[in-house]
Amino acid sequence: MTDRIDGAALLNEVEAFHRRFNVFPNEAAYVAVVLWDAHAHLLDCFESTPRLAFLSPEPGSGKSRALEIVETLVPNPMAAVDASAAALFRAVAGVDGKRPTILFDEIDTIFGPKAGENEQLRGFINAGHRRNRPMFRCVGDGANQTVQAFHSYAAVAVAGLGYLPDTIRDRSVNIRMRRRARNESIEPYRTRIHEQQGFALRDRLAAWAEQVSERVMNVWPAMPEGVTDRPADVWEPLLAVADAAGGDWPGRAREACVVLVAASKANDKGSLGVRLLTDLRDHVMAGIDRLPTVAILDRLNALDDAPWADLHGKPLDNRRLSRMLAEYMTADNEPITSRNIKAAGSVLKGYYAADLRDAWARYCPPPPESPLPPLPGTENVA
Repeated sequence: MTDRIDGAALLNEVEAFHRRFNVFPNEAAYVAVVLWDAHAHLLDCFESTPRLAFLSPEPGSGKSRALEIVETLVPNPMAAVDASAAALFRAVAGVDGKRPTILFDEIDTIFGPKAGENEQLRGFINAGHRRNRPMFRCVGDGANQTVQAFHSYAAVAVAGLGYLPDTIRDRSVNIRMRRRARNESIEPYRTRIHEQQGFALRDRLAAWAEQVSERVMNVWPAMPEGVTDRPADVWEPLLAVADAAGGDWPGRAREACVVLVAASKANDKGSLGVRLLTDLRDHVMAGIDRLPTVAILDRLNALDDAPWADLHGKPLDNRRLSRMLAEYMTADNEPITSRNIKAAGSVLKGYYAADLRDAWARYCPPPPESPLPPLPGTENVA
């Protein structure tokens, strides 16, 4: 009979292995990455698998090395820098009967602003987040084509420069990497020496996964307060692994969950439409019940750290503002449109806060605790 493996001690060893070669931005990142490594060995126990994303604004931040260490610890790693969607469909369906753990380095070359949309790859990564979500493709030649289902459920880790499509980012544990400071040191990684050490840990993770799989199957771990919806989907497998390991891992996992979920919300500006609504509420129309369109555009385009002054080389204009706001509804379920505003003896087109309030309540994050004062010159227009 195989000796029982101490899960907490094993995860401690995996964490120590990462710390030898990776500098992550905080303690929560080490916890999340170790749990992700382990969850890849228990994939069939879960309804979903989070994506792991190492992202940074600049090269030289340790993203590729982080992915390289992960590669030694997960089952059947598949480096997929330039793999096509078709190749990935077939790989996940089973190369030699083994489902791969897919590792994308330089993900910005696939989804970055200059890389096009790559909708098939995006669809593959999104669909594979959840079990039993096959993708259907036509196979065969000419008139002899048939529709075939390709299973896409697989663990995926990515590394790249600062950009991920929203749909992938929301399904990910996001680790914001940064360049090492002068006082942060790591061991030089030597593949021929250290790879085997990672493989030994990987084999023990696989053996431990076999021992705990029945305990992890269909477990619904308790979530920290406030973690619901998509963040809960992301963290459920990781918390289940932590609970199975025991020791201090359940507590550390929930602390890491709170930290990283809060960080993702702070960095998440939402869609461009939600950003527009939020900027209107918090910066342009705070304390104002109506404002002419020309004044709204002036104030939006003057906002620091906002996209409005440079949307693909052009500032936000009246036509685009109208089109974006018309996607949202008033409380009366009518598209938000400009209306007449009387100002200084003339009539201008503009927007009323009353028309926007329902969209603000439904789509925007909670407002700042201390509302910002109105900008000079934005008093109510009667």
